[in-house]
Amino acid sequence: MGPANPMVNGPFDMRSVSLRLAEPVLTRRTPRAWWAGFLLGFIFLMIFLWSVTWLLVKGVGIWGINVPIAWAFAITNFVWWIGIGHAGTLISAILLLLRQEWRTSINRFAEAMTLFAVACAGLMPLLHLGRPWDFYWLLPYPNTMGLWPQFRSPLVWDVFAVSTYFTVSLIFWYCGLLPDLATFRDVSRNPILQRIYGVMCLGWRNSAVHWKRYQTVYFILGALATPLVVSVHSVVSMDFAVAQLPGWHSTIFPPYFVTGAIFSGFAMTLTLAIPLRKVYHLEDIITLRHLENMAKVMLATGLFVDYSYIIETFMGYYGHNPYETFLTWNRLHGPYAPWVYLTIFCNMIFPQTLWFERLRRSIPWLFLSSLVINTGMWLERFVIIVVSLQRDWMPSSWAMYYPTIWDIGILVGSMGLFTTLFMVFVRTLPPIPIFEMRELVAEKEEP
Repeated sequence: MGPANPMVNGPFDMRSVSLRLAEPVLTRRTPRAWWAGFLLGFIFLMIFLWSVTWLLVKGVGIWGINVPIAWAFAITNFVWWIGIGHAGTLISAILLLLRQEWRTSINRFAEAMTLFAVACAGLMPLLHLGRPWDFYWLLPYPNTMGLWPQFRSPLVWDVFAVSTYFTVSLIFWYCGLLPDLATFRDVSRNPILQRIYGVMCLGWRNSAVHWKRYQTVYFILGALATPLVVSVHSVVSMDFAVAQLPGWHSTIFPPYFVTGAIFSGFAMTLTLAIPLRKVYHLEDIITLRHLENMAKVMLATGLFVDYSYIIETFMGYYGHNPYETFLTWNRLHGPYAPWVYLTIFCNMIFPQTLWFERLRRSIPWLFLSSLVINTGMWLERFVIIVVSLQRDWMPSSWAMYYPTIWDIGILVGSMGLFTTLFMVFVRTLPPIPIFEMRELVAEKEEP
């Protein structure tokens, strides 16, 4: 994972790099694969809108939630989408501060992935409220009723953590776009697009003063975004860790959730990078080295997840807490045991194939691995939430959770929302940072 970038070893110059990376946006011809992806995402988006509309009409009773399982798919989706959004900030901020140049080819669309994933995640608690039009009660604003949020509630912490994460990520992403928007303004032949990009680039003139201020602001934002990688999912884990419920009340949850988030986030980055480089013929820009480095990060964070699984199971028996012991037994032998073992296969066993260089450099295998890992991480959140709630303190309160078609519609529909937003982004803004690639080419051409 050294600083070398094989992309700049080819016959590139700075002008050809600009035209090459601007072509997917400024060209009038749209690839058929893009239309296929957009159509699929749009269909799922319509499913999401229909499911949400019916939810607002009928209420959360259309879901499979019951007593004691009051949290299910919605909160599972929330934690899963927040986790996916972690890779973008990690690639952009932490690797920027560490001067890892291999981030250059993937950081722009990874940052966009963060924004879209957080947008999908933010919808889930709102829909779970039952009265989503009253969401502003969570905001601390002066009002005549003297109503203030309960700041000791981790659900209120989520509001501030996720909103801060989204705001900083949005500013960081847009700040990185400014030089490229100016390039689009100068390269585009359409006068309307020139005016639009001219407004969006905020008067960028490519002067030395602009570049100096830009570099300062960009690194400051990177330093601000870096702690968010740890803090946001740690706060999300507090939804469970501060509860007294067996299976949730665990001090390992904050680091467990953070490493799992990076694990699933890099898997989603691979899921997006592989089709993107194929459709737009970016094999010499998003190289096999970039994909292999992401696979190495997945392997490393996957080992942390494996350790968390082992410690969680070990402490369930070692702690001599009869409720924790029963929950551990219930996970391994209860009615949801097949999903637990499928989670172990997806997150513990299957990623070990990435130890082998031949598989780590196989693009079809990497794509399959990313899908398997994201499936396993969603199942992990489902197991933590539903299985821990499924058998309450008294057997008279035990119940099973069966998802309805509306639960599945929300899950599949959120994927459609994410896909639609990403496809629109790829078609309207540069998915690869043009100015950073130009810098790499300039550094390579220096004697």
